[in-house]
Amino acid sequence: MDLDALRKAASGISTTLDAMATKKVSDIDAPKDDFGHAELAAAVVDFCDRWNIGVSHLASDGAEVSDRLNHCVKSYEAAEQHIQISVQGILQSSSGTDPGA
Repeated sequence: MDLDALRKAASGISTTLDAMATKKVSDIDAPKDDFGHAELAAAVVDFCDRWNIGVSHLASDGAEVSDRLNHCVKSYEAAEQHIQISVQGILQSSSGTDPGA
């Protein structure tokens, strides 16, 4: 398992979510008078509202993916550490050295 790749993926997602937090969908929404047409203005408002909901869900899902990737990294690191300790114990016992002495 490439733990560095998992870390980079989690970090990339977090970086993207941070960037999304600084630029809101509502930032593209302009005053209704700027559109020159009431129905177009209403359509843009509706679009932005719906898009904002989608972006919110995407951000929530992205945060969950990032958290799970970080959890996987920690689990793999713990397993790797356990294996290293076990191998060291096996090598010490097979060499006749008593680790408790």
